[in-house]
Amino acid sequence: MDFNEKGILAFQEKRYEDAAKAFTEAIENNPDDPIGYVNFGNLLAAMNDNERAERFFQKAITVDETTATAYYGLANLYYNSERFIEAAKLYQKAIDLGIQGADAYYMLGKSFERDEKFKLALPYMQRAAELAPNDLQIRLSYGILLCSLEMFDVAKGELQFVLDQDPKNADAHYNIGVLYAVATEDTEKAMEHLKEAYTIEPNFDQAKYIYDMISQRFN
Repeated sequence: MDFNEKGILAFQEKRYEDAAKAFTEAIENNPDDPIGYVNFGNLLAAMNDNERAERFFQKAITVDETTATAYYGLANLYYNSERFIEAAKLYQKAIDLGIQGADAYYMLGKSFERDEKFKLALPYMQRAAELAPNDLQIRLSYGILLCSLEMFDVAKGELQFVLDQDPKNADAHYNIGVLYAVATEDTEKAMEHLKEAYTIEPNFDQAKYIYDMISQRFN
């Protein structure tokens, strides 16, 4: 087991001091390998030391500008700091350099969505849903994005899929309830889902507010 592997194991076990020592050894023994810098950056990010984490990710890119995981780690930092467009560029770079799987497409889509560039977000969120069809968070986010774009027929299918798999998903109930309220005349269905949302999560004030508003309008 090399120093990076020892560090990752310690990181996973939340032995952060041991992880830091191992990653330091990895860097000192092989300063031209970007992976040690990336691993240390991920550790620092997990400890909310974002300023130092950013420097380690940038150092990894300086050592090897094709290090996809460095761009991905840096993108996560920027996303969490609400620097969404910078994050989007870095997620795209990470994908271009070979990052696999749904998460990168999902985060790229979320970056555009959080910046209210919904049309730009759509193809990436759709791709994430294609790559991870059983990931309910991705399917829920895709459904919500479709609602934002008023693509209600497709959105309903996505939200209903989430509810079929997780009948107690308050967010899915809320969003499909709003969909019924704004895109159909099925007020009963809208109120049923909104009530279910705040029944599951009693502090879901927005669901209760919209339920009451619809109730007052039709009573």
